[in-house]
Amino acid sequence: MKILVTGGAGFIGGNFVHYMVNKYPEYEIVNLDLLTYAGNLETLKDVENKPNYKFYRGDIADREFIMNLFDKERFDIVVNFAAESHVDRSIKDPGIFVRTNVMGTQVLLDASKEFKVKRYHQVSTDEVYGDLPLDRPDLFFTEETPLHTSSPYSSSKASADLFVLAYYRTYGLPVTISRCSNNYGPYHFPEKLIPLMISRALADEKLPVYGKGDNVRDWLHVEDHCSAIDLIIHKGRVGEVYNVGGHNERTNLEVVKTILKELGKPESLIQFVDDRPGHDRRYAIDPTKLETELGWKPKYNFETGIKQTIQWYLDHQDWWKNIISGEYKNYFDKMYGDKLS
Repeated sequence: MKILVTGGAGFIGGNFVHYMVNKYPEYEIVNLDLLTYAGNLETLKDVENKPNYKFYRGDIADREFIMNLFDKERFDIVVNFAAESHVDRSIKDPGIFVRTNVMGTQVLLDASKEFKVKRYHQVSTDEVYGDLPLDRPDLFFTEETPLHTSSPYSSSKASADLFVLAYYRTYGLPVTISRCSNNYGPYHFPEKLIPLMISRALADEKLPVYGKGDNVRDWLHVEDHCSAIDLIIHKGRVGEVYNVGGHNERTNLEVVKTILKELGKPESLIQFVDDRPGHDRRYAIDPTKLETELGWKPKYNFETGIKQTIQWYLDHQDWWKNIISGEYKNYFDKMYGDKLS
């Protein structure tokens, strides 16, 4: 079995590469990543010399490159993590989100169709559903919830999802989609909430919190997300969407206070800042379909997961300090520079 993982040098994709390379030594895992600002090959140090792992640098929106790669490697399964994913960046420059998240997905779909991939899996987000009211804790996103996007980022992901489903209905391409809640865990790029707060708290710097910090997110440990995708690509029904959620709702302020308490830092480091435009109020996933059909259960609750995550960042300070300094961008040249023609 040969599996293409796009965006495998990013946070969730990188964790998925680790998970698959180690769980399935008989599979060949091919990692494709453009290594934009959030792609970090240092994340893959532990697997880069494994015999069942291979890396390519390239752009999913580059049609000629993708077609040549598919022709050469003849993948059985494609798992597409590759995406621009930062909401604030999408507000400032929506165009790059359309190119990567929509056009790039369409190129991958064309290649998967032409080279008869056995399963194409699209990694999506609960943000395509919009948000839920704070005063209705009984409401959750299901797979039947209408798409109702709030940002250019979520709009680009919803567009990609619709292309994926259209290729299933029009061409019979065997596809699945997963929509996850907010992930956390090892190798998370330090611009996102949890690693940003950990790194700044350790430096005794102010922790910027949007608005009043009362926006609610359902937190999912990245390892639980990887196990869900593993189940879906092997056993999920073709043409179906599966929601992946952690049943771990917390306000942003609660998350930040938990981090400060665990690190022994004062809450006086919190500084409230002007809210972002169109900031979704609450996300909450109902993963019943995934649990009942495929038997998935999360391994982590938030209490155990956040402690493990904080400890990982304490134990791997060189990893995230290299990102903050920009040194991580040089890793590709160090590892592959003399191997390229």
